Amino acid sequence: MSTALRTAIQSLLGLAGFGALLFLPAGTLDYWQAWVFLAVFTVVSIIPTVHLLRKDPAIVERRMRAGPKAETRPVQKVVVAGIMILFCALLVFSALDHRFGLSPVPLAVSLIGDALVAIGLGISLYTVIENNYAAANITVESDQKLISTGLYGLVRHPMYMGSMIMLAGIPLALDSWWGLAFLIPAMIVLAVRITDEEKMLTQELTGYREYTDTVHHRLVPYVW
Repeated sequence: MSTALRTAIQSLLGLAGFGALLFLPAGTLDYWQAWVFLAVFTVVSIIPTVHLLRKDPAIVERRMRAGPKAETRPVQKVVVAGIMILFCALLVFSALDHRFGLSPVPLAVSLIGDALVAIGLGISLYTVIENNYAAANITVESDQKLISTGLYGLVRHPMYMGSMIMLAGIPLALDSWWGLAFLIPAMIVLAVRITDEEKMLTQELTGYREYTDTVHHRLVPYVW
């Protein structure tokens, strides 16, 4: 099976999973915020993915190796499992919040949330284009080169920066103020992932220690 076909199947299954996590808790298909969110997520994902499939399918292959089993470090197995649980819980909670009207979000704010989803997801996918070795799991390839330009000149982990922007937008896009509370555990889990990842990169990626002396911030410019 070709990489393109496997990517398409995986994407469709992922989209179906997102739909189930949203519409089942919402108890209805009449949930326009969820439809707009799914449309934004799909459109923003398609263009970079098609570009990468044409440029180098091996990049997409690396991105498809995801999940706790793909991690080699015990800490990362736990962290990735935690990230997956938190992401699914965020979708379900936001849908339940919408269903019961616990913290309704104005139309304008919901659209701002969709914009944050598009920006955050766009940054994460652009990072993969900028750094061909930006895999879904923590690893260092034998021929991997250090990238220190572009977004990597701003923060050391631009993919995670994009993920946090996207996570901030998801509950707003899905009609939930309370969903923003998930940012707290998400940031804690991500901080653990980054700290452990940088230990490995310092040991195994040539020039990474010097890079950290030049680019001081890991996730948020001028903050951390």
